Amino acid sequence: FVMLLMLAEVLHWEDIAKAVPGNAFLAFMGHHQSHVSWEGCSLHDLIQPSFSFLVGVALPFSLSSRLAQGQSKAQLIRHAFGRALTLILLGIFLRSLSHPQTYFTFEDTLTQIGLGYGFLFLLGLAPRKVQWAALGVILVGYWAAFALSPLPPPGFDTLTVGVKPEWPHHLSGFAAHWEKNANVAMRFDQWFLNLFPREETFRFNGGGYATLSFIPTLGTMLAGGRYPAQHAVAPTAPSGLSDDCRRLASGGLTAGVAGSLPGGQAHLDTVVGSLQWRLVLSVSRGILLFC
Repeated sequence: FVMLLMLAEVLHWEDIAKAVPGNAFLAFMGHHQSHVSWEGCSLHDLIQPSFSFLVGVALPFSLSSRLAQGQSKAQLIRHAFGRALTLILLGIFLRSLSHPQTYFTFEDTLTQIGLGYGFLFLLGLAPRKVQWAALGVILVGYWAAFALSPLPPPGFDTLTVGVKPEWPHHLSGFAAHWEKNANVAMRFDQWFLNLFPREETFRFNGGGYATLSFIPTLGTMLAGGRYPAQHAVAPTAPSGLSDDCRRLASGGLTAGVAGSLPGGQAHLDTVVGSLQWRLVLSVSRGILLFC
């Protein structure tokens, strides 16, 4: 579903809605197939958080298969932090393709997941109450960092951070703590990103994206798989794919995944392979039919 949302972007509903003003259906589709400018949220804005959530959903599957192979905790930690580093470097590499030198940036989806993945893994090994407490600290702490940070000074020229004075989404009062490119996360990047070699001094991100966004991203990942890893290994392998699917559907996400995880790598490969093929075939049929 998330991939289909990404694919639907090429349909340019927003442009069609502008070409046919007054059409409520086209206006609705255009809104939900494009990012909001700053305030609020559309369906399109949930694509990146959905990927992050799915990372959390997938982690117990990965842990269960590796624990079933007899891997030690040290091996698991090395693998997790190696994967995190790979994601960060891959994100930097992809962002650098259009630049004459390495472009160090950490707001890309891959780098955001990579920055939080190691912490996610360690929390995945922790008891449930620790995971709940961590999620609370992440949500409240990140909000408090913005709320307690100093406001932009009076008369602050927002054009210096890439925001035009006539931009219709300027914030005032208490909400000004979250003003685009004039908040605590962007001030952090104005220090942090300039520690790296750059073509020019970093002053702002055009979309308002920041490195520290990996903190709430970690919360989103944690919400996707919030249960102890040691409970993720079933004592016996379930009988088949249909049983797995029924348990996932009937027990809720957390209980269903924990109750239906396979006991061995071979069965996991069979389950995942079957799901992948069913997904690919169904999506392919839908795309061909749509086209």
